[in-house]
Amino acid sequence: MILSANHVGFSVKNIEDALFVWTHILGGKLLREGKMSGPIIDEVTGARGADVRMALLELAGMNIELLQYNNIEQPEAPSAPYIPGYAHLAFMVKDLDTLLSKISDYGWKTPGKPQTVSSGPMQGTRVIYLQSPDGQTLELMERNQ
Repeated sequence: MILSANHVGFSVKNIEDALFVWTHILGGKLLREGKMSGPIIDEVTGARGADVRMALLELAGMNIELLQYNNIEQPEAPSAPYIPGYAHLAFMVKDLDTLLSKISDYGWKTPGKPQTVSSGPMQGTRVIYLQSPDGQTLELMERNQ
């Protein structure tokens, strides 16, 4: 039985680059960094033989774990956010357009332009998916002011 959420994890190509964006642009706070390898990685993740650098940060009341897997074959390109099994993390934001402008300088991209929800409980909310160069997908949502 699930008791509570603990963290959300994202694999990244370069932990320093990812940490900069997650802390300086998105506003997260670094909690700790570390390294892992051996059975804890082999058996838990299936990434046998990998050496992993990790960073744990807090953002919007959530713990976000960034993981850089080394010594293991990586795919050339991230998968698309509409592929079954893919996940995204949604955040409510303030000043969506400024955030999108800032983060685009670091290679994060949107598939189009923010759209406004036209009906239902989120009516008036502007929404857009945002994908990092490594493939992490965030959904950014801004309530109508």
